[in-house]
Amino acid sequence: MSEFALLGAELLAVTVLVFGLYFPRHRRRDLVVAYFAVNIGVLAVADALRTSGAGAGLGLGFALFGVLSIIRLRSTELDQHEVAYFFSALALGLLGGLETTSIWRNIALMGLILVVLAIVDNRWVLGRYRQQIIVLDSIVTDEDELIRRLEDLLGAKVYSGRLLRVDLINDSTVVDVRYAGRPGRLIAPVGTPTYAGQR
Repeated sequence: MSEFALLGAELLAVTVLVFGLYFPRHRRRDLVVAYFAVNIGVLAVADALRTSGAGAGLGLGFALFGVLSIIRLRSTELDQHEVAYFFSALALGLLGGLETTSIWRNIALMGLILVVLAIVDNRWVLGRYRQQIIVLDSIVTDEDELIRRLEDLLGAKVYSGRLLRVDLINDSTVVDVRYAGRPGRLIAPVGTPTYAGQR
């Protein structure tokens, strides 16, 4: 009965992770399928490995964790918050499938993963802080002038502007900007190059 309780807790946890936390905040449909597939796959394999002995099952479980993460992360480009959800889905699958002396410990660890993600991936906690790649239509190499130009363009406090490329032929400067703006205000999706003067 305890095994079924742990299985039910794991299925509930991954459902909360995907439909309660990830999808309402980030709306990427393809990763919903990926998170569920990876979670259930790891859960099934970890559960099957329990019959091979606690030590072997644990070792094989962590080896599986590493192999799956390498394959998945090399197959497509993921943002860092998507990587965090990906590893959380893997961890939930392992917690639900590995043998333990107390199912309540595993359930508590599942809850801890969900609570931490709910807090740190929240627009009210770090929602003001943004990263954006911006292409300026002129060459700017002076750091103070660059910060002033970026603050005027973004209408926000700029913490850093790292030069990525200076194009002398086309008179342009590519900058990786870290800034704080109002929650919900972005001039373009994060990571999308934005050209000075465009809104």
